[in-house]
Amino acid sequence: MSLTPEVEHDERTTPVANAGGTWAFNFVAFALMIDVLYRGVFRHEAALELMAFISGGGAVSAIYQIRQKTWKRGWKGAVELVILIAGFILAMIFAVIDFWPK
Repeated sequence: MSLTPEVEHDERTTPVANAGGTWAFNFVAFALMIDVLYRGVFRHEAALELMAFISGGGAVSAIYQIRQKTWKRGWKGAVELVILIAGFILAMIFAVIDFWPK
């Protein structure tokens, strides 16, 4: 028996619950990315639907945070930079896949 009573919910439990959700999303996202890499390299399959799940999850999170006004000023420039870098990486991936020996 514990001498201190259990707290069901207070101001400390919300950040812990949010951090748990963040860790869970990151785990699933990286597991899907590893699966996409495995399918592409070893099985020669395109797993674009899994990449769409990853991108969609990130987009849902970003849209929710934008609507709740939790992002700092200047976030538009950061989002544009991320989109530019992601587009470059995607172009490089497609270039490598196009030249990959079959």
